[in-house]
Amino acid sequence: MTVDAGTGLAGLRIAHLIESDGPGGAERVVATLATTLQTFGAQNVAFLPAGGEGWLERQLEGSGVEVEHFRLERPLSECARSITAAFRRHHVDVAHSHEFSMAVYGAWASWRAGVPHVVTMHGSRYYAGRFRRRLALRIALALSGRTVAVSNSLADNLSQDLWIPRGRISMISNGVRYARATSTTLREELRLTPKDRLLVSVGNLYPVKGHTHLVDAMRLLIARHPTVHLAISGRGELAEALTAQARDNGIADRVHLLGLRSDVAAILAAADVFVLPSLSEGLPLALLEAMVAGCPIVASEVGEVSAVLEQGAAGVLVPPGDTRALAAALDRVLGDVHLGRTLGERAACRAGAEYDVSHMVRQYAAAYNELLRHGA
Repeated sequence: MTVDAGTGLAGLRIAHLIESDGPGGAERVVATLATTLQTFGAQNVAFLPAGGEGWLERQLEGSGVEVEHFRLERPLSECARSITAAFRRHHVDVAHSHEFSMAVYGAWASWRAGVPHVVTMHGSRYYAGRFRRRLALRIALALSGRTVAVSNSLADNLSQDLWIPRGRISMISNGVRYARATSTTLREELRLTPKDRLLVSVGNLYPVKGHTHLVDAMRLLIARHPTVHLAISGRGELAEALTAQARDNGIADRVHLLGLRSDVAAILAAADVFVLPSLSEGLPLALLEAMVAGCPIVASEVGEVSAVLEQGAAGVLVPPGDTRALAAALDRVLGDVHLGRTLGERAACRAGAEYDVSHMVRQYAAAYNELLRHGA
């Protein structure tokens, strides 16, 4: 079966494999990719972990995407055999695995089933810490027809970590749907006045997301911007620590942890500035969503962020982990309304031109087509 690089996907059966089903960036890409391909006429089946959170499965409800469960706690060979059997049962034409574990399991199952295999790595370097993991991933990529990274820096890391030629790794940027909110109630929810300024960050509360530096930057900002507030949308292990940090900094009433939210577009619509303080990233969906929303952006210069923001033309870039630089950049944007408006307009224009979901889907469709044409 073949498929062209546009929307001629009718009848193609695609398996999407991912090891977790919580509300993370890779999981959101899988949901967007599978549901969009489904609207183009492809038949999609998502392979998700049994006994997981169920978030991703809920995103797929009503889309026509089928769901198949697997158990990672089984021995590698047994789990791979069960996935192989499921590939055959669903008559899968091409399999697409995301991140380390499913790259390994998916490559083995695809090889056994005679199905072309695509691997996408989203930013985690879990594999890099141990030689056995690096070796397992290197073998998995050798068995796969296409390896994709969501940023050039991640592609460079994969090449160096796994001793494979950089030319064997493609780069396909993540994409997002246009979802600008028509209304928002966040400012009312937080009891802010029209004079209050609101910084917004979206991302799970893990150390790598850099929220501790953002809370410290808030402490530095208060003197020059006494009405500034910070709202963070996300959940994770640092919730209590961030609350304590804000309290110790004397800004407990200025830092608002929103938890996991589904109304991200409405949250962004309430923002005066979007902040991405991450210490490491591939290509974060939250950044792309903030661009679509036309938010002025201050972001750490990590992963693909600098390229996405046109080396600072569409957002202010700061060194990762540099609290003072982050505070200075936020001070600059908050203090210059014209700069903020210009940055937001440039970001929205770039997002529409380069990071709409259609670009991502078209490139993956082309990758599937190439593998099917050559029988890889």
